[in-house]
Amino acid sequence: MMDTLANALATIMNNEVRGKKEAVIMPASKLIANVLRVFQKEGYIGEFEYIDDGRWGKIKVQLLGRINKCGVIKPRISVRYHELLKMPEWLRKYLPSRDIGVIVLSTSQGVMSHREAITKKIGGIVLAYIY
Repeated sequence: MMDTLANALATIMNNEVRGKKEAVIMPASKLIANVLRVFQKEGYIGEFEYIDDGRWGKIKVQLLGRINKCGVIKPRISVRYHELLKMPEWLRKYLPSRDIGVIVLSTSQGVMSHREAITKKIGGIVLAYIY
């Protein structure tokens, strides 16, 4: 497994398409938990919990049926605050519209959505998208 975040989002997407009510992500990491926290704050997923199995751990995620598509953005591009305001063309290919969906950024103040980064006037590294 090369990218655990990509594997986690693919697991969520596959379970969402199949109509499941929950997804089990393994292995777990802090980055995956932080991205899931952003998804939860935006209302795309329900509760999630960490399960310690003595190895890498698992995360059980409650799915609400609100995800149309999610995934990682590769290569992980550095984005400045001013670039977030004008929504560059490479960002448009991940979101269907300006007001629909969320881009997840890793900033100096933690993992957050692009809307939150715009209000705090900071940039960061682009990680994932969801709509």
